Amino acid sequence: MLTRYRVMAYVTGVLLVLLVVGMVGKYVLDVDGAADFTRVVSIAHGWLYVVYLIFAFDMGSKAKWPVPKLLWVLLAGTVPTAAFFVERKVTRELEAKVVDDPAAVAKA
Repeated sequence: MLTRYRVMAYVTGVLLVLLVVGMVGKYVLDVDGAADFTRVVSIAHGWLYVVYLIFAFDMGSKAKWPVPKLLWVLLAGTVPTAAFFVERKVTRELEAKVVDDPAAVAKA
């Protein structure tokens, strides 16, 4: 559960950073081919963000997170580089929970 969330957090984070770079190339630097690059990356990010939402929601519901924390994690895929920081914080928190109470993880 945590591994699939981490993979999708990194994938959506990288795609979002690439999308920002593509947008800067398209609108600020007027780079040839940036429009096509931006179109492809935005479609990929959009579809994979939906997968990220599903995995993050599943993990948050099993971890019994409060709604504000769950929303914070879900929205991390929309802010460039935020997914990397949120993923690291969530991973540390859940790994610490596993060390403290392995029986609770076995139930989930």
